[in-house]
Amino acid sequence: MTTFHIELQIDQGEPATLEPLIHKIAVATLKQQRVTAEAVLTILITNDEELQTLNKTYRNEDKPTDVLSFEDGTEWPDGKLYLGDIAISHQMAERQAAQGGHMLLDEVALLTAHGVLHLLGHDHAEPEEKAIMWQAQGAVLAQFGIHVSPAE
Repeated sequence: MTTFHIELQIDQGEPATLEPLIHKIAVATLKQQRVTAEAVLTILITNDEELQTLNKTYRNEDKPTDVLSFEDGTEWPDGKLYLGDIAISHQMAERQAAQGGHMLLDEVALLTAHGVLHLLGHDHAEPEEKAIMWQAQGAVLAQFGIHVSPAE
């Protein structure tokens, strides 16, 4: 059985109650994508300010965003594959959940699946890529009875 190591970093003031859901969604996404290597990734739950700083530094966009993924793909000496890092803005997730008329947990689940798919090389810049990525994240979320779509 493949082992996945998911390190969650939750900033002070952000809800630690999200931790079990994030872990389950990340693992389900890795399994759905048939990741067979022992894999490691980090997920940070933080705020708009931190996401804006990361977005400006790494994407040259000076605005907050909901989720950022930093793909790595390095194989560690012990054979584990380091997939990379994901950062999620809890504040943005709250706003998007309110706008979409669904629960915050559902939005965080969506952002988690979305971020993991990016670490695995998925993108949504082109319509064909987007259709594949949206189908994959929808399939993962459906396993948990979650039926939300990404904010456009």
